[in-house]
Amino acid sequence: METLSPEAMIEKLGLVLPPAPKPLGVYVPYLIDRNYIYVSGHGTVQNDGSLIIGRIGEDMDIEAGKKAARQVGLAILSTLRTNLGTLNRIKRVIKVLGMVNCTADFTRHPYVINGCSELFAEVFGRENGIGVRSAVGMGSLPDNIPVEIEAVFELI
Repeated sequence: METLSPEAMIEKLGLVLPPAPKPLGVYVPYLIDRNYIYVSGHGTVQNDGSLIIGRIGEDMDIEAGKKAARQVGLAILSTLRTNLGTLNRIKRVIKVLGMVNCTADFTRHPYVINGCSELFAEVFGRENGIGVRSAVGMGSLPDNIPVEIEAVFELI
């Protein structure tokens, strides 16, 4: 069975990547060190450049939070493609850190971040698309976005 490249999977899945977000502070969106690319925290950038806004457990439910995490994954893929020229330079996902803007009684952070992790598994395949991960709750996130995610990938 032939394995499709990440770019071919994006096309097959009909995924549309939002515009790569520009830094809103004093940092770079990514950094390459040897065979690894570190991607700064990304938010919920949509295709029109606007952000998904809301706090899980307050004005957004868990399913909307999971969809927001998937959208963050798409934004990360956009940054990778924009700066590397192609997603085919990604060998595998190494680490994902997902931060969830939620109420104090919310406890299902991993479920929310699965929105991003499942996307990466679809695009890069289960063997290369699933890395180590942390999913944590936050009292707030910038601009009241529901999810922020940073990641590390190995390059080919």
